[in-house]
Amino acid sequence: MTSEEQVRANIVRLSKSLFDRGFSVGSAGNISCAVEDGILITPTNSSLGSLDADRISKIGRDGRHISGDKPSKEVFLHRAFYESRPATGAVVHLHSTYCTALSCLADVDADDCIPPLTPYVIMRVGQVPILPYVRPGDQKAGKLIDDLGGKYAAVLLANHGPVVAGRDLESAVFAAEELEETAKLLIVLRSMKLRYLTDAQVEELGTVFGKP
Repeated sequence: MTSEEQVRANIVRLSKSLFDRGFSVGSAGNISCAVEDGILITPTNSSLGSLDADRISKIGRDGRHISGDKPSKEVFLHRAFYESRPATGAVVHLHSTYCTALSCLADVDADDCIPPLTPYVIMRVGQVPILPYVRPGDQKAGKLIDDLGGKYAAVLLANHGPVVAGRDLESAVFAAEELEETAKLLIVLRSMKLRYLTDAQVEELGTVFGKP
């Protein structure tokens, strides 16, 4: 199996895992992964639960469609992370329930909507801003990510859902899962007084494990 064939197989495997566990429903969500001569991305209107490896879309770094089915209409979200964060090897965009719920709340900190609740969200995701609402498929969302200058590994799209970048496919998927589970904790504990990690504890995590 060639390197690209393996990546395609991994996209199918991990996408189905996300779908089967409820991180994605219907045809929601899209996943991409960089390969040597371009980017593989799930096709538009496809279900993460039943992807065909041979039909996964391939585009050039310039966005040109090379092969496979038509790419996701939100391909610009992915390209923005590849362009603004050169170490990006994969991007996961979901409509997962709790992240989407958090993105709909009016009273969260738009600059940092995921407070330091657990060490793992700090280690795998880091600070997460909420970007202003734009309709799905609007390329302005890509520009909003570009304008962040590669500072963040993840964002929440207001009233829409998360977009998460990682060094490789597995780390991007794991970070998206960690972000969803942290959002779930925040929603579940919303009416309670919380104990967050201190600035010193957050700094220690960055020193020991590095930043996402």
